[in-house]
Amino acid sequence: MSPQLPHPEPGVPDTRGPLRYIWWLVRSQPVRVLRGSLLGTAWMVGLSLRPYLVSRAIDDGLRTGNTRALLFWAATIVVAGLGLAQLGIQRHRTMTFIREDASARSAAVLLRQLSRIGAVLPRKLAAGEVATVGGSDITNTSHVLTLTGPGVGAVLAYTVVAVILWSISPRLALCVLLGVPAVAILIGPLLRRLDRAESVYRQRQGVLTTRAGDIVAGLRVLAGVGGRDLFARRYAVRSQELRAEGYRVGAVSSWIEALTTAIPAGFLAAVIWLAARMAVHGEITIGQLVAVYGYVAVLIVPVWFLMQGSYQVIRGRVAARRIIALLRLTPDEVTGPEPDDAAGARRGETGGTERDGAGGAGRDGAGGGERDGAGGAGRDGAGAGALRPAPAGPAELHDPVTGLTVPVGRLIGVAAADPAEATALADRLGRYRPSEATWGGVPLTAIALPEVRARILVADHDSYLFAGTLREILHSGRQHTDAELRAGLRVASAEDVVEALPEELDTPIDTRARRLSGGQRQRVRLARALLVEPEVLILVDPTSAVDAHTEARIAQRLRDARAGRTTILLATSPLLLGHAEQVAHLRDGRIVDTGTHAELLDRDPGYRALVSRDGEPLAAAGGAVDGEGALR
Repeated sequence: MSPQLPHPEPGVPDTRGPLRYIWWLVRSQPVRVLRGSLLGTAWMVGLSLRPYLVSRAIDDGLRTGNTRALLFWAATIVVAGLGLAQLGIQRHRTMTFIREDASARSAAVLLRQLSRIGAVLPRKLAAGEVATVGGSDITNTSHVLTLTGPGVGAVLAYTVVAVILWSISPRLALCVLLGVPAVAILIGPLLRRLDRAESVYRQRQGVLTTRAGDIVAGLRVLAGVGGRDLFARRYAVRSQELRAEGYRVGAVSSWIEALTTAIPAGFLAAVIWLAARMAVHGEITIGQLVAVYGYVAVLIVPVWFLMQGSYQVIRGRVAARRIIALLRLTPDEVTGPEPDDAAGARRGETGGTERDGAGGAGRDGAGGGERDGAGGAGRDGAGAGALRPAPAGPAELHDPVTGLTVPVGRLIGVAAADPAEATALADRLGRYRPSEATWGGVPLTAIALPEVRARILVADHDSYLFAGTLREILHSGRQHTDAELRAGLRVASAEDVVEALPEELDTPIDTRARRLSGGQRQRVRLARALLVEPEVLILVDPTSAVDAHTEARIAQRLRDARAGRTTILLATSPLLLGHAEQVAHLRDGRIVDTGTHAELLDRDPGYRALVSRDGEPLAAAGGAVDGEGALR
């Protein structure tokens, strides 16, 4: 059974502004927030009860020598303390639930958004920015919700203490009532500075995180070309800049933290000094003097919460601003119209974010995992227009840009002189970028996106591998038997990968499968794509990281496994192209020639140079692959 998500349907966030987004988080859990507010208020107001009980014990018990009254009020103080402790526990528990719920809800809407925009994300937002938004920004935003409990309670407790002090001495009450606004005026400029400094710091932090990820991902390449030290120095420079910005944020934060301690202490000293003078002149009793001390000491708690709340609001606003910036991103206008019953898919319920992920939903009905998730038009309404039905069965794919037509049920190779052109072709045929590509004569953008995702799968050679057991990594939207999994692994020539693992299919694999070699990871990705069994499978350089012998086995097995189903190989490997039934030569954005691999080697010098290794023609290699030439 799949794990139950905290928020399978988190709702539609309000992205009109950071404070509106935070208010949406509050409105999403009204009962819990109300309970937190009531508990926070009861706890803070209850704190002011103890000074009153102490004053009664002094005036009614100690001053009069009434032992019975003294014991009664002492017992009442103990009972009140136990009650306040229970209220404090429940308040803290409730506020923890509120913050965790807000964090889970923000994570859910972000995951849904990432699934919706998919392939657009790397072009519009840096990876480091996404990582920071998904980490610290979610936490900082959820902490603002603390104001809904202790924050509300702090305001009410402050009011209650002021009223009680007014009953003792209006002069003391005025001192307190005028003091807190003075504090707000004092720290206001600091909070504005903190807002600006936090914004700059967060931006630079995202940039540095991206650079760190790039260096780690390309460390082996950098070491090979001697660029490791250069990039390390550049990272060090950026890190020092971020450190300097962090010092600025820390300087402002330290002043705010100091004021949250010093100002309440100053309050206590000033009010107690005034109350002591009044007690000396007989204006208040000794019990009232003790009560005033207790009330002001209690007042430190709500004042501290209000000041901390102001600090959290500043950080939360900055964080929420980054979150809604990501939520406002829209996919390219390739989604086309979408039927009402695709709403669930648009909400990202199918999961997965990589292009060939766990599925892209093959004919078996497996859901999710395609490169832009369930995609969908979303609230932006991209690609609105008349919905047209998808072809009832297998149909030709046509790309007007290159002139490529992919016949039904055949293994087609495409050799592109420029790898970027091959990737762009795959994106158009898989509907990941705007194009006029057609499927059975119907524009791809006029077909409901879930239908396209269910039948056409684009599999990158370096698509993301999530952490889990090998069995879970190969999961394609439905449960496979061990025999099916091993059959898919065999086609990808990955049997040795399983055999080398201590627990075989049940061996835990870390994120990105770092414990596997590059060739092993690539073969696992290929096996995962094959297990989806899509109607149309588009493979982008599926064997670029394997040796020639393994590549030859994969080419032969792939042709047999995909017999009768449309498969497009975007590669320049003669071992793969030699097994294709037809090969198209893509150069300067157009298909310049088509034929079998052997025919193109014979008549197309450009193709021969493209697929040759070390500049030597491979006519013999083409024949050596299948022994009788590719099928026409």
